[in-house]
Amino acid sequence: MTASLSPTTSPDAEPRPLTAATLRLVVVPTPQPPLDDEPVRRLVRPGVAGPRPTHRPGPRPRPESRPAGYPAGFGPAWSARAELPDPHVAGRRLLVLTLEALAGRRPLTQVQPLTSVGVFAALSSGRRPRWCSGGTAPVLLGRVHVCEPVDGVAEVTAVARRSGRAHAVAARLEGIDGRWRCTALQIG
Repeated sequence: MTASLSPTTSPDAEPRPLTAATLRLVVVPTPQPPLDDEPVRRLVRPGVAGPRPTHRPGPRPRPESRPAGYPAGFGPAWSARAELPDPHVAGRRLLVLTLEALAGRRPLTQVQPLTSVGVFAALSSGRRPRWCSGGTAPVLLGRVHVCEPVDGVAEVTAVARRSGRAHAVAARLEGIDGRWRCTALQIG
């Protein structure tokens, strides 16, 4: 039997090319659920707070936002970018010191001047990533990437490698009193 491009009634007939009139479109329903534009509603019991959105650090507070009666020259002073050192150097130093302290190669108190009270409390709580605290292989820090979304704020990211595995590390640095201080730290 010979193959032809169009249906014929006899095998001896000359094959004809297909034309647009012989083609037709067949719509096949997809097995996916229909799109729903309504927001997801969650059931919440009375008296129980609903889920909170994830915390994303925002811009720094302005000096004008001090409470009434707060002395003008008292407390930490926010620094502009022009008054701060290079964020690449400060970010690399912070990440290396933190990872080495978590690995047990240096005392954790060396990280304290570089971090805020909350970050240092979280680091000294005893909870450490397993990949960071276990083993004897050195922790290698890759290239440090810096983004400055607001004047006086730098977001630092890098990839740390240990025993052939890669882990993400990120920190938020804020310029306080003429130097960078870590106010948020994420070790993956």
